Amino acid sequence: MPHPELGAFEEFVQHRLPALFRYACVLTGDRHDAEDVVQEALARTGAAWWRVRRKDDPEGYVRTAMARIAADRRRRAARERLTADPPDRAVEDGALGRITGDAGLTAALAGLPPRMRAVLALRYVDQLTDAEIAVVLGCAAGTVRSQAARALAKLRRAAAEEDTHG
Repeated sequence: MPHPELGAFEEFVQHRLPALFRYACVLTGDRHDAEDVVQEALARTGAAWWRVRRKDDPEGYVRTAMARIAADRRRRAARERLTADPPDRAVEDGALGRITGDAGLTAALAGLPPRMRAVLALRYVDQLTDAEIAVVLGCAAGTVRSQAARALAKLRRAAAEEDTHG
């Protein structure tokens, strides 16, 4: 007989997976990296579900884990092993097109370093304050503000170039 906590976790994943995947796409700028981030965050959450479920916001816990994973991905890239046959099925989500539909924006976001993407996602998708983002990413609030300002400046330059050349 399966543990009752396992059923609650499976139900959470079933209901929130599309939204979590969209969020990961914003964080990473790449569908395949997003799948990896979601999978890793859910694996960590599943292992601690008995504790996470008791908190007020299990989805917030997963999103925080995803932001940290995405920001730290470059350090872990050397340990990754690629496989020809992925074991998981793809996530289909029609709402994903709203995020990835603008090729120029997608390319501009992909050109940002992971920490800048994480700051923008936490600020504009999760609507966290600078202080809250600083806690999630383990840095100072001033760093969050400077990263956000630099990221937005890069996005503005990319948009201006697209308008000029497009």
